[in-house]
Amino acid sequence: MNAVYPPQEDSELLLEVALKEIKPDDDVLEVGVGSGFVSERLKDKCRFLLTTDISPYAVKEAKKKGLNVIRTDLVKGIKKKFTLILFNPPYLELDKEEKQGDWFEKAIDGGKHGIEVMVRFLDEVKDVLADYGRIILIISSYNIPYIFEEIKKRRFKFEIVAKRRLFFEELYALRIVFFQDR
Repeated sequence: MNAVYPPQEDSELLLEVALKEIKPDDDVLEVGVGSGFVSERLKDKCRFLLTTDISPYAVKEAKKKGLNVIRTDLVKGIKKKFTLILFNPPYLELDKEEKQGDWFEKAIDGGKHGIEVMVRFLDEVKDVLADYGRIILIISSYNIPYIFEEIKKRRFKFEIVAKRRLFFEELYALRIVFFQDR
């Protein structure tokens, strides 16, 4: 099996929304760059683009495509603030029988209700999100209502900006902003 998550419907949805959202003066961070499918198409449409991935195989792929990439878990160790953050997280809940313990599993297994990685991301992302920055997060109908509750708990506001129906689930692109008390 391939060690890097190949572009699929969720990758295409993230790209479609990112192309509408991105501005020439944006500093963009794509968390979990995977194959580089999205960032490769965005790198010339913004001021600065950085990507991360936990997988050494994904980092290698991103480097081959000329992307700035850091091997890290989500956003750990990053000190810069970004105006646009993109994340197509692992959002499935794998059964014990489905778990292989490999890099591909890390790319798709989101833990209980498929939201454990997303929740860690939401807890860490404020450290790298610029004031009035935006986050585009891809979720699955399997993650609802759990992820909505977690987003609200952390004082983020969100809206569904796009969806894609698949035969077994529906994918949603959320635009998330931190609720500012100003």
